[in-house]
Amino acid sequence: MAPWNRRQFLARSGAGLGTALAAAPPAAGQSATPIDFRYAPLSGQTAFCFPDDPFKSLVGERGELRYGFARGRFETVIAFSLTGVEPDVVARQELESPAVPIVHTRIDRAEAFLHLTAFATNRASEGRVDNVIVEIRPRTRRTVRAAPVVTVRSRRAVRSQGNAVYLDAEGAALLFASDQPCAGPSDTGVEWVLRGTFGPARAGEPLRQFFRFPQEGQPLQKIAAGLAEPDALLAEAREFWRAWRPFGGPVSWRVPGSYGEFLTASARNILQARERKNGRLTFQVGPTVYRGLWVVDGNFILEAARYLGYDAEAQQGLETTWALQEKDGGIFAGAGREHWKDTGIAMFTLVRQAELSQDWTYFRAMQPDVLRGVEFLRGLCAKAAAEGSASGRYGLLPKGMGDGGLGGLRDEFTNTIWVLAGLQAVEQAAARLKLSGFEPVARFHRELSAAFTAAARQEMRRHAEGFDYLPMLMKNDPQWNAPDPWDRPQPQVAQWAMSHAIYPGLVFPKDDPLVKGHIALMQACTQEDMPAETGWLPHEGTWNYAAAFVAHVYLWAGLEDWARTTFAGFLNHATPLYCWREEQPLRGSLAANYVGDMPHNWASAECVLYLRHMLALEDGASLRLLAGIGEPELAAGEPFAIAGSPTRFGRISLRLEPLGRQRGWRIEFEREPGPAPASVVLPRGVAPVDPASRKWSATWAV
Repeated sequence: MAPWNRRQFLARSGAGLGTALAAAPPAAGQSATPIDFRYAPLSGQTAFCFPDDPFKSLVGERGELRYGFARGRFETVIAFSLTGVEPDVVARQELESPAVPIVHTRIDRAEAFLHLTAFATNRASEGRVDNVIVEIRPRTRRTVRAAPVVTVRSRRAVRSQGNAVYLDAEGAALLFASDQPCAGPSDTGVEWVLRGTFGPARAGEPLRQFFRFPQEGQPLQKIAAGLAEPDALLAEAREFWRAWRPFGGPVSWRVPGSYGEFLTASARNILQARERKNGRLTFQVGPTVYRGLWVVDGNFILEAARYLGYDAEAQQGLETTWALQEKDGGIFAGAGREHWKDTGIAMFTLVRQAELSQDWTYFRAMQPDVLRGVEFLRGLCAKAAAEGSASGRYGLLPKGMGDGGLGGLRDEFTNTIWVLAGLQAVEQAAARLKLSGFEPVARFHRELSAAFTAAARQEMRRHAEGFDYLPMLMKNDPQWNAPDPWDRPQPQVAQWAMSHAIYPGLVFPKDDPLVKGHIALMQACTQEDMPAETGWLPHEGTWNYAAAFVAHVYLWAGLEDWARTTFAGFLNHATPLYCWREEQPLRGSLAANYVGDMPHNWASAECVLYLRHMLALEDGASLRLLAGIGEPELAAGEPFAIAGSPTRFGRISLRLEPLGRQRGWRIEFEREPGPAPASVVLPRGVAPVDPASRKWSATWAV
């Protein structure tokens, strides 16, 4: 990794973040869309804490620190500016590298600019501390006189004493300390304002001030010595992150270019959100709204953890999920008690984690719990039938919370189709292992599948563009008949569950009308290179990582160009700090807002999953290699490689490298012990291989 160069950051900072936004994305079938953050959210935040850190330190898009998230807001926000009355303009914000979350923010004024460097430290003598180095530099004149300004937005009072600033009355916890005293604070009625040391800033000699924010309630004397060592502390933070590796165990990856940068950053995002709770490492969705366990998010995050080599931690996460099971067999987490699908998703996760580990011990031990879950779900269907709802008349699960844009108790399909995926996974696994006692799973799966098929036949709708599709909300819902069309559901709302049922659920064959309708619907609603208005923002908004769900469907269906463009659209909705908001407005929207956590690590997980699947995609009994690799990926002539990557067929290693002066590529493959795939599908131009062969090489003429 090249060393971070502050001069390069300062030189690039003259251009605003929005300079690339006007570029038009190519249509599917053309060259690859550049990864240039053209649709990055205008409001964002990123974590700069350590892996597994209980202190989820966040920096916002203006370099401000955000603390104490509760009930939808931050209790304390500390922002940085400089003296004068002209408005601040954020010229640039970036990480030192995808692996090093030291955050640099440049704020411009006409005659000077502010350079903020935010980083975390954890010296044994001090404990966890957040740090910000503030530098003021002239832009036009040789020398300017100014001072940094710190604003504290908090409902609590702020007082200063020497170089220390406290919240509330005397004796309260230290908010921050500075290497030089701050004047103030003054109460504006909205925030508390403190002015740093006033002095000259010269070319090559910035005016500098160092601020430290203790995270463990440390007193001033414990962190005071570090106030004289900002550069040493910054060097320690760099040393930690440069020694950190995104992969564990036997796993390694090599993915060139922007894809590789996102892979590294996504691994870091996931580990920064992870936290030890009740003695177990828990893969959490995010640091604020979703700082906890969600079963469906967890399914994909745990799969990504396996792909990154964190096997023991993924097993802990699986056990944490199943520890949520109640006496009646139902599993409930952050999504609520009417998220009936969570019980089926937990079954799917149980099977997938066993496939990836090649260890079925836990699956076998969980058989009684699985059967209790099946009886719980069967009982729900009986309850629905007795209630006489549309869902009950069809023989499906009762009204439930659809999620992804469908709130409240509704007659909908998301719960049923995810349960079908879970039941099918358990039934097939038990059959492969020749396990007895799983007959209730197979029986309920047949019954629910037949009921769903009949219901879907009745509930299909005709889209305005001339194709048929299955909406996730049933026809009887009164919202379909709202007087104002603006208030009616979007056809694509909550289609996330259909994407999952298609892949990785494999509930439907590729030629199923439901699959064709879903694909047509996703293509019809594409804006900014990905499906839009699919979630909680029904108008002029994007659910960012839902694009990755759809990219997987396209990849599985053999629509390589659509998959590539949609995945690029997903990446381009991240910030330049390589993380995503759950949902955000389309550019120019006057109707949408921002929804959800950030960094949202279901998004990070989906990035990891797609990058693995474009190299090695498990399609039932088939192993498809390089399904997402085409001319745009090969254009740079750089190798791709994965080693020790877990699959249901055993761990695999795959290397794709150019043949030098010859036109073409060499593929090297090795598979560790495990069930042989029924077929190995290779790109056109590669000779067929024996699927039972565990080691081979081939050439690819392109």
